[in-house]
Amino acid sequence: MADTIKLVKGDELPQITLTLTDDVANAALDLSATTTIVTIKFRLKGGTSTLSTISTSKLTTGADGKVFFNFAGGVLDVDPGEYEGEINISYNGTIQTVYDTLNFRVRDNF
Repeated sequence: MADTIKLVKGDELPQITLTLTDDVANAALDLSATTTIVTIKFRLKGGTSTLSTISTSKLTTGADGKVFFNFAGGVLDVDPGEYEGEINISYNGTIQTVYDTLNFRVRDNF
């Protein structure tokens, strides 16, 4: 997840699609259970406070590990700069955190 997602302050899109996989099994994570929830914690890069927790939706049934999210609700009402996202998967309350983070760069709008 080394690529930086470039965003503009105040926007609510783009819609980002993720495919979550198990690197050991080389297969998609099965997210199909209705009690499985994936969220993204959004914070300033190097910061300690979560600015927003972004909900995701399953793109299909979830068996393929695909979820999507956008930045609705003022997530990008932040100062321009570097941000990061931590992906958390809740399997009926049991949490798995994806080791790699998402990288975001927010620029000011005109």
